[in-house]
Amino acid sequence: MFRLDEGLKVRGADQLSARFIALIGKLYRAEARARERKFDVQRLHRLRQKYSVKVLGDIEKLLLQHLHSVLPGSLLGKALHYLSSQWVKLKRHVDEGSLPIDNNACENSIRPFVVGRRNWLFSDTVAGANASANLYSLLQTCAANGIDGYRYLAALLVELPKAKTADDFEALLPWRLTPPSAK
Repeated sequence: MFRLDEGLKVRGADQLSARFIALIGKLYRAEARARERKFDVQRLHRLRQKYSVKVLGDIEKLLLQHLHSVLPGSLLGKALHYLSSQWVKLKRHVDEGSLPIDNNACENSIRPFVVGRRNWLFSDTVAGANASANLYSLLQTCAANGIDGYRYLAALLVELPKAKTADDFEALLPWRLTPPSAK
């Protein structure tokens, strides 16, 4: 795993990229501190207003100072131009305590789907691809609701043949069907 302090040693603390990384690290440390202390939404908003807004101001100042002095085609130049074009969206999280600092949770939740999508390209039929997608969707619903997907599927396969009406099928949804306890 990449650690910020290791990255700064490798790059040298005087480099421009290292300065951006250090400032971004300050934002994430504040968020981590708030998580550790279990801040509610209002308290997190106050922390962001008191601390993160200043750090974002430092990032913006550094961005504006160097945006046109770095080669636009370089990796750093591309990063700075992207940062500039997305600035309004990137600083939005400080306006409200309920907004996350990043979308990592969403990215992590769809990662298995993206990997699975590559596998679905090789389904022999459209029906097979749909069945795979439906099964995956069902398992992701289980995961999102804190339900053991294997136990749910085991219970579903027992109860599904008994379902006849819309209400019967609705009772089989992951948050409604109670799988038998593990023995």
